[in-house]
Amino acid sequence: MAQTLSGVNAWWARMRPDQPAIVLGEDRLTYAEYKDWSDRVAALLISEGLEPGDRVAICARNSLAYCALILGTIRAGGIVSPVNFRYTAREIGELCQSTEPRLAFADPEFVDAMQAAGPTVRSTREIVALRTGAPASVDHDPDPDAPVVIIATSGSTARPKGVVYTHRTMLAYAANWAVEETATAAGARVIGLAPLNTSAGFVQLTHYTAQGCTYYMQPQFDPLETLRLIVRERIACFAAVPVFFEAIAALPEFADADLSSIRIATCGGARVSRQLLETYRAKGVTLRQIYGQTEVGGNATIMPEHMAIEEPEKCGWGGAFIDIRVVRPDGSDCEPGEPGEILMRSPGMMTGYWRNPEETARTLRDGWLHSGDLGMLDERGLLTFLDRMKDMIISGGLNISAAEVERVLCEFPGITEAQVIAAPDPKFGETPFAVYHGPQQVSETALIEHCNCNLADYKVPRYLAFSPDPLPRLATGKLSKPAIRERYAGAHETMMRVR
Repeated sequence: MAQTLSGVNAWWARMRPDQPAIVLGEDRLTYAEYKDWSDRVAALLISEGLEPGDRVAICARNSLAYCALILGTIRAGGIVSPVNFRYTAREIGELCQSTEPRLAFADPEFVDAMQAAGPTVRSTREIVALRTGAPASVDHDPDPDAPVVIIATSGSTARPKGVVYTHRTMLAYAANWAVEETATAAGARVIGLAPLNTSAGFVQLTHYTAQGCTYYMQPQFDPLETLRLIVRERIACFAAVPVFFEAIAALPEFADADLSSIRIATCGGARVSRQLLETYRAKGVTLRQIYGQTEVGGNATIMPEHMAIEEPEKCGWGGAFIDIRVVRPDGSDCEPGEPGEILMRSPGMMTGYWRNPEETARTLRDGWLHSGDLGMLDERGLLTFLDRMKDMIISGGLNISAAEVERVLCEFPGITEAQVIAAPDPKFGETPFAVYHGPQQVSETALIEHCNCNLADYKVPRYLAFSPDPLPRLATGKLSKPAIRERYAGAHETMMRVR
């Protein structure tokens, strides 16, 4: 099992058997218990007919059982297919149509939605029951280059694409940050706020347990509980979107909180304001801007700490094993200060999109991952992220494909065309703002109900605007999102939320 996720877990189980691997609330799972539990899960899956390469769909909230099911699936040679528990039956069905899971598990409250989408579903209570028991022997020897997960990602396409990682790519990603950030060495305490169905949640779990850290997994973000956890458990590493840091700083308890244990704090998904930077700096914490995307493992670059105060808008210059370029449309490198597309190269990036060779070939070219994002490098090679070429909204750290929301809107009777843009939101950073055109204005109540039936709640527009005229278009005939953004800039300030 050389260079496999299950192999490194077994190594930590020998080296640090009693150290907590994962903590959720008052419940703690040691590395030895994590290995034994996942072995029993692997043995169950194999007895149920799982073969190497088969997919296992999981629709659940963050839990220790979910973690054991992930590692057990990987140990058995299966491919984890995380399903967002906020998805509707339609969204689940589209995902399962692509991944074709051999087995499916769900928390009891999500079983009906999963079954409505097609696959036969088993309760995660079966996994909970395997937490204790006799040691299990698993004969399968995983291939380091075998896929271990398919993570659905939102981007410029109307349907999510499945990002594929292998044992080797996930461990290469962890190795890069083990070299660069000694703050997350074995034994370090790390907070994870993201759901395990997202790249942030899944990759962080495998990343930090591969490094032998203790991963404090949260069921959901609660500012006060997160602050108390940082102080009580002496957390060393904390990564979040800026709105989460802002919510914590707004607490009355923040003024007297001891944050001296934090050795690395990173922000992504939006710019860090100077005020937020100074607020945490006064507590001895430097917020460092990151840049990355699901396809490159998550983080591609972190701003060096000694530069982050003076240049908070910059994101660093890559990693020990991550190269970054900014190029023109013809592929030539941009000059310092010249905007272009961000390209990345790393042994820890995805191997491709699941069953999507066209998008894979479009994104991975000559060893470089073409991000679809705009950025520029300065004379020292420091990256500044400028804008998303891919049309994506980031709401509370969750990615929303505008194209996916537009597709659902245009299915509603009476809507001829629709565009979705990001509106500022004090709680989530951004939220969907939909502009639609048709013969006449439709019932907003009925339209939102239609969206609620077909989209996860965080994707449903909070603002709706009816345009009696056709939406603006480019010379090519394509709808012009820049023109929509300009026309409706600030419009949300005078509008009532529709939900």
